[in-house]
Formats: sequence, structure tokens, C-alpha cells
Amino acid sequence: MHRSRMPRILTLALLGSVLAACIACAPTQSPDQLREKTAEATATLKRDTKAVAEGLKEGLSNKKSVDLNKASKDDILSLPGMTSQKADRIIAERPYATTHQLVTRHVLTEAEYAQVQDRVVITR
Repeated sequence: MHRSRMPRILTLALLGSVLAACIACAPTQSPDQLREKTAEATATLKRDTKAVAEGLKEGLSNKKSVDLNKASKDDILSLPGMTSQKADRIIAERPYATTHQLVTRHVLTEAEYAQVQDRVVITR
């Protein structure tokens, strides 16, 4: 999920809880109607909250793969722990036959490679 959507989803969840509170406080409803509407609003809020949590998890993990041989500098910078200098070095050392060549060519340390290895790929 794109990060700019997270605030929108959080806003919707907040509006849902306000709606649930308004429905619960409506004075012209019988106790049974009030219970039923509150249960419906709670179920909707629960569903929406779950969607928000999944969206946040997806947004935070951001598991987009980056092709070392084709990626732009911005794409490489999206990798964990990446700096501008490291991204420039990755680009300068192209082409790669394997992702582990980042280590064997001394572009990244083994620890730095471990941070990105599940997010980098090579296509030919």
C-alpha cells in the first residue's frame, strides 16, 4: 500500500468510530434498535480496523523487489540502510550476475547485504 494512503485509512477508521458513537447516542431509538445499530457499527469498525492494520503492515514492510541491473538510484535508495554513496556504487558496478556480487565486489558488507537480500533481484 502506498504510504500516502495510510493517513486516509486512519481518517476513515476515526470517522467510523465517530459514526458508531453518534449512532449509539441517538435518542429516538428503542434499546433494541440501539443495540442492533451499535452491533452493526462495531462490526464495521472491526472490519475497517483490520484493513487499516493490514495496510500499515504492508506499507511498513514495502517488499517491492529491486533489480540491481535496471533500478534507478531512487529505487535503490528505497532499500533498507541504503545511502546515496552506496546506491551510486551499486550502479557503477553493473552488471551483476548474482545479487551476492554486492558482497564479493565489496560494494556492501555481508551485514548490509543481509538487510537487502530479500528485496534485490537480478534479471537479464
